[in-house]
Formats: sequence, C-alpha cells, structure tokens
Amino acid sequence: MRSFRDRIRTGRPRGVWSALPPLAAAAIPLALIAAIVVTLVRAGSGHGWLLNLGLDWNPSTGEPSLSNFGVLVFLVGSFATALPALALVLLFSLALGAATALYLPRRISLVLNGFVDLLAGIPSVVYGIWGFWIVAPVFGTVINPWLNGHLGFVPGFGGPVPSTGVGIPLAVFVLTLMTLPLTAVLVRESLLAVPVTYREAGLALGATRWEVFRRVLLPFARRRIGGAALLGFGRAFGETVAVFMVIGDATKIPVNIFDLSYTVPGVLVGQFDSAFVQPNYLAALAQLALVLLAISLLINIGGRWLVGRVGRGASLVPGVA
Repeated sequence: MRSFRDRIRTGRPRGVWSALPPLAAAAIPLALIAAIVVTLVRAGSGHGWLLNLGLDWNPSTGEPSLSNFGVLVFLVGSFATALPALALVLLFSLALGAATALYLPRRISLVLNGFVDLLAGIPSVVYGIWGFWIVAPVFGTVINPWLNGHLGFVPGFGGPVPSTGVGIPLAVFVLTLMTLPLTAVLVRESLLAVPVTYREAGLALGATRWEVFRRVLLPFARRRIGGAALLGFGRAFGETVAVFMVIGDATKIPVNIFDLSYTVPGVLVGQFDSAFVQPNYLAALAQLALVLLAISLLINIGGRWLVGRVGRGASLVPGVA
C-alpha cells in the first residue's frame, strides 16, 4: 500500500480525506492544551508578572498594591511531598516488578497486579477522606511520635509533632498509594519487556534470581524505569484534592518533616473562590496555574520520551545509546 504522502502526490482525494479523521483526533489534545494556555494567559494578564520566589503569600483584599505573591512556600510543599512519595513508590514498584517477573507464579501475579490496578480507580477525594478520618489519628498518636523519638537526632526529624496527624508524612503516604498503580504498571512492563532468553541465560549460568534482577533486568530496563519515575513524579506533583485534605494547608516553610505545609495545586483549589474579590489575586492564581501546567507538561513529556525510547529503536545493551 502506498503511503499518505504518495497519495497526496498522485492527487487522489479519497486517500487525503480518509486520513483527515485520525489527524483531527490526534490534534484534539494539542488544541485542548493550547486552549488552556490561552485561557490562563488571558486570565493572568493585565497586571504584569505577580509571582515571585519569596516566602510571603499575602493577597491583600483591601489594597491590591499591598499584595505579595511569594510562591516558594508552595513549591517547597509540593517537592517535599512528591519526592519522598516517588522514592517509596519506586521501591514498591520495583519489588512488585521483581516478584512478577521472577518469583511468583503467573496466576498469583495476575491477582496481585489486579489488586494494584484497582487502586487507580479510587477517587482522590475518597483517599483524602480516608486519610483524614482514619489514617491521620494513627500518624498523630503512633507513627509520627515514634519517628520523632527514635530519629529526633537526624536533622528534620526533631522538633514539635502535630497531634492531629495531618501534615507532610500523611500526605506522602496518601500520594504513595495514589501514584503506585501508574508507576507499578510502567515498571512491571519495563521489566517484562526484557527478552526472556536473557533471564533464562542468567539463571542457566548459575545466577540467583536476585542477581538476575539486579544485573540483567535493571540495567536493560533502566531507561523505561526512569521514565516511569518521571511520570509518577508528575502524578504526585499535580495531585490536588487528597493532598489538600491531609497536608494541613499552612502557608509557611515546614520546620521539620512532621509540619503542616501547602502545595501548588492545593492553593489553587483552596483559594480560588476567594480570588474573585480582587482582580490581581485571580491573575496571580492564573499565573500559578500556568507555572504548574508548564512543570507538569515538562515532566510528563520527559517521562514518556524515556518510556518509549527503547520501543523506538534505542539499544537494549547497557551503555549503548
């Protein structure tokens, strides 16, 4: 069959028109992103660039000239929750991937993977309510005091511990559960994409399953695992409702890992209704949403590029591009 370009050159209109529906469908996501960007730019214009990297977030509703929109507090809160959640979810994803690829029988692996995939179908508000009402008292009375008592000499683990349980540790816990399905699927598929002959060759040479996992599977799947980590980080960084319900919503730099904090998506959903009383307040939130969109797009594009790089022809041999 001739290609789409050849049909255009030969002047066959039927081939051109038959290709328009898939091209239009492929253009819909780009059009939606462009529409969102245009909307945010228009909402954030007219007052100059209002955001800064300061610590003071003070939208003065009485006198707009006294307002200050320092976003460093929210950036610190977002990274302080997303990065530890990413580390935990990568650890669990690698363990699940190793169990699926090397240790467990196929039927048990299917059941385990099904339970992990079910976590993706739970609404984020359910995670938030469950975390606030059920898990927070456990963190406030058991986990956080234990960590403070045994690791208080480590910088960041000392100092006061909120008795309510809400704060950064609870937000990290909830984010780990919410990010696990996406990251676990990508890591699992990355490990299973390694040719079976390589695994069998390692076992035939006398290597243990752990050695095959560490010296064969991980080096060959490292690019895709890195992409899975980026996609998981993007998912954690942009999570809104659940984190907003369990992090405490305090506009200050945390004094330790148990403290309350605030995230970029959280301030958008938490203060959006109050921003309509002041034009530059609403413009500042629109600019903050534009920053969040740019960060999320960059993270997701980088992650998908890494995940798909091997499939597009990059070498599987470690150390060879």
